[in-house]
Amino acid sequence: MIKGQSPPILSILIVTYKSRDEIGSCLRSLPHELNGRDVEVIVIENGSKDDIGALIRQEFPWVHYMELDKNFGFGKANNLAYEQAKGDFVLFLNPDTISNVPAYEHCLQRLQADPSIGIISPKLVLANGEMDLASRRSIPTVWDGFCRAIGLAAKFPSSRLFAGYNLTYLPDDGTYEVGSVNGAFMLCPRLALLRFGVFDEQFFMYGDDLDLCYRCQRAGYKVIYDGRVKMVHLKGTSSAKESDKMARAVFSSTKQFYLKHFNPHDSAWVKWKYGLLFGLWERFAILKAKLKGHKRARPL
Repeated sequence: MIKGQSPPILSILIVTYKSRDEIGSCLRSLPHELNGRDVEVIVIENGSKDDIGALIRQEFPWVHYMELDKNFGFGKANNLAYEQAKGDFVLFLNPDTISNVPAYEHCLQRLQADPSIGIISPKLVLANGEMDLASRRSIPTVWDGFCRAIGLAAKFPSSRLFAGYNLTYLPDDGTYEVGSVNGAFMLCPRLALLRFGVFDEQFFMYGDDLDLCYRCQRAGYKVIYDGRVKMVHLKGTSSAKESDKMARAVFSSTKQFYLKHFNPHDSAWVKWKYGLLFGLWERFAILKAKLKGHKRARPL
């Protein structure tokens, strides 16, 4: 940054892993400035060695690029990018997204107007136009997990009783406080991140977005879903290319989240039991999706 020049208004942090096919569309869709101030983009390649660096250096020389020698996990790679970020606001963004400027402007305006918001996300829509259900979630209970695993949530999406996990009883185009948003798009004020921190590097993959949202709320901030604007989420191929690893990662991270945050006055057995129940539920959901012939299960 040139001396005397104002810092970027926004730092967009993107961690890639086997994302060569998606990163071009993602980067081409990003704004270069917002509200008359620069936007910086930092890309961390997480050890997949797919020659994405040559593509970025040739077509996107304005991107700050770093290549890691191995896969350090989603959280640690994002934290390395965050250490370089200079923006007043920080966006953790997946490479399998396609952006639009109105959504950025809207979300930034909300953060600037309401300092109680720690994380905000628009509605994420899939390539076919359907909503990505992981756009907004609760901090789930065992009941929520059970209803989702056995299909009650899908059968009764308008039921507050059965559809508590993905909150499908709430309007898709509304805006409200939620338990968690999808790690594919998490926009945060830097000042808030200084209070509740960035990603817990103990989570290698999955569960890290849930953990960040939970810590955000425990620090006194709100996690906001705003369905009045939307962003395309292609539901990335990095996890789809390694479905077995994804299944194990989801199982492990779900259990890990509950072991970390469950009531510390409860016994270790109770904490372990709840973590295991959630892990088993998610593993069951993955296996069920595979049996139905899906290419990939819905992650947390």
